[in-house]
Amino acid sequence: MVPNDQVPRYFITGGAGFIGNHLADRLVKVGRVTVYDNLSSGSLEFISHHLERDNFNFFEADLLDFSALKQAIAGHDVVFHLAANPDVKAGTQATDLDLKTGTIATYNVLEAMRLNQIKKVVFTSSSTVYGDTGVTPVSEDYGPLMPISLYGASKLSSEGLVSAFCHLFNMQGWIFRLANIVGSRLTHGVLFDFLNKLKQNPKRLEILGDGSQQKPYLHIDDCIDGILFGMEHSNQEINVFNLGTSSFTSVVTIANIVAKAVGLEDVEFQYTGGERGWPGDVPQVRLDMTRMSRLGWKPRYTSDEAVRQAVRDMLANE
Repeated sequence: MVPNDQVPRYFITGGAGFIGNHLADRLVKVGRVTVYDNLSSGSLEFISHHLERDNFNFFEADLLDFSALKQAIAGHDVVFHLAANPDVKAGTQATDLDLKTGTIATYNVLEAMRLNQIKKVVFTSSSTVYGDTGVTPVSEDYGPLMPISLYGASKLSSEGLVSAFCHLFNMQGWIFRLANIVGSRLTHGVLFDFLNKLKQNPKRLEILGDGSQQKPYLHIDDCIDGILFGMEHSNQEINVFNLGTSSFTSVVTIANIVAKAVGLEDVEFQYTGGERGWPGDVPQVRLDMTRMSRLGWKPRYTSDEAVRQAVRDMLANE
């Protein structure tokens, strides 16, 4: 039995959100876990099965409340910073949303770590930092990075803060630029939207853009596996990885997968038109997965398989 003072202590911002609650499920098996979440997009239901555990704590608080954060984060070994605005489109309506929930929140996390002498941070960034790069697979060394959404800009600025804090204060960081993550307890995104739209109208499905947008989709189980594998098998001051699949899936393919999964035929697809689903949408995303592959990791599911499995997971959870 491992003594209590040797059990790893993990702090997850956004731990009641989609990715965060799956990460919490994994980490409570190997250590003590604290989830810090304001429940703006996460759900207490996602972590309710852990609330009575001796090795689990939950703080309902905002990352912009620095005094609460500094107190809650004390005594942990590794911080997983996942909290962010999950809706890329929302940044076009409230232009300071990603600044506050992304950039400033990340600064607060890193400063609270510095004051508490916590040395390891894992940050979930996004493929949106690359901007609109077309169908060319982008590696982690691609540049210049020119995001086209405020969400992407906030992720890129947060990467810069992680890098600077690690360099200046003897910290170590892992940055994962995520593909589109899908699976059970999904709270946003195209699969979530399509399922809800078809519940409301099983005859017609509105598709944003022209349906030709193609992006890599990664199943949540592969996402958690990849994050933990990447951490375990890299040890630089700053470790940056694309985390996704080399394959990709079009929006119209997703529409067909969802319609078939719910048993609908002859659904009329109604397109809003244009190559982008919304301003700031990157219509074509391709990730070069060589760096993770060289570590010895690869996803269990292809992009199409991840979408199919995620839809099954979501329907099973209803």
